[in-house]
Amino acid sequence: MTDEQLHITPRVGRILMSEEAIYGLILVSGMIVVSARGTSWEALVTVAVTVAVFYAAHVFAGTLGRLAATDGRAGLRASLAASARQSSGMLLASVPPLLILLVGATRVIEDTTALWVALIANTVMLGALGWIAVARWSTHWFPRLLSALITAAFGGVLILLKAVIHH
Repeated sequence: MTDEQLHITPRVGRILMSEEAIYGLILVSGMIVVSARGTSWEALVTVAVTVAVFYAAHVFAGTLGRLAATDGRAGLRASLAASARQSSGMLLASVPPLLILLVGATRVIEDTTALWVALIANTVMLGALGWIAVARWSTHWFPRLLSALITAAFGGVLILLKAVIHH
């Protein structure tokens, strides 16, 4: 499946098909679960701050790793820029659930509904990313489906955790 078929730019495709994007969605789901006793507003702030901190930590660690791997020859600015680009999937993937939480925080929908919709949306996005990632190298439906199910299962486990903990 090409970026053109998905109606996305190659840059967005690279960002979304990164381990950071998948990790970011799982991180967001986990933060929603642990902050779900509060309001959508509290979850929104918790998730936004946590994603920002994890993004900064990824960029910092990536910068150090690039500098160490090249004995400093890569240069600080180039290493920082490359690391920021590599980690940007975490930020991009967090936008839809943050928007859903914002809708709850502004009382357009109930807090509980916003939290559940954000978790379900994350799980669907995880499944879609799993499907698309395999679709880039395989035309067979079974590996695509298996990848989608495994990737979505990470979100599914967190949904089950929320159901067990909070109900």
